[in-house]
Amino acid sequence: MQADDLIIGGRTLSSRFFLGTGLYPNPYVQKEAIKASGAQVLTFAIRRINLASTEDDSILQHLEDADYVYLPNTSGARTADEAVRIARLARASGLSDWIKVEISVNERTLLPDPIETLRATEILVKEGFTVLPYTSDDPVICKRLEEAGAAAVMPGAAPIGTGLGILNPYNLGLIVEEANVPIIVDAGLGSASDVTQAMELGVSGVLMNTPVAKAKDPVRMAKAMCLAIEAGRLSYLAGRIVKKRYASASSGLDAFKLK
Repeated sequence: MQADDLIIGGRTLSSRFFLGTGLYPNPYVQKEAIKASGAQVLTFAIRRINLASTEDDSILQHLEDADYVYLPNTSGARTADEAVRIARLARASGLSDWIKVEISVNERTLLPDPIETLRATEILVKEGFTVLPYTSDDPVICKRLEEAGAAAVMPGAAPIGTGLGILNPYNLGLIVEEANVPIIVDAGLGSASDVTQAMELGVSGVLMNTPVAKAKDPVRMAKAMCLAIEAGRLSYLAGRIVKKRYASASSGLDAFKLK
């Protein structure tokens, strides 16, 4: 079987599961869920972190004993300028030069602002950041973000935290077909079947937080999502059968007909 590595920003990742660190009932459950998920990339809102003392921060101090890739995000930013300022603060604090650009202007939907997201991506790429922008499932804007230098593009399946699953699988399939960088589905997934569907569409990975952290058993759900990612990826690589309108016998029906 050929190697199937996920490489972003020149780094080979051991997992296709990107996990958020918010909303868990307590730090112990958070840590156990992260362990069960197998995730290597962890994301968190920079505004939740004490940038003056990251080593003592209540979120990060529980994660020191593993080789994680931190993906700070600019959640709370309403413009490109705000997102750029937040990213610079994160890098200056020594957290990471990876940044998830997240810019929303509508508090009810939290849908991303594609214009400001593109502008922030262009600025941060020029400053040497490894930029992973969260955007809508519009194939055109996803391609524009790739052309601006995004290391990976992160279209949403549905609004953040809704758990509605993939609202537009057609668009997601088009985004994957046109992409030359990894596509990571970010937001809106709710179940292991949603995750498997996304992976079967050919995305390179998924990012989620709420479906794991707010599950009745976050640790068990983290493991379920991990397995769903693996199953969906294997199914995508194996290639599903072509859909047909009418039945065809798998046993060779003509050979068994009475004559």
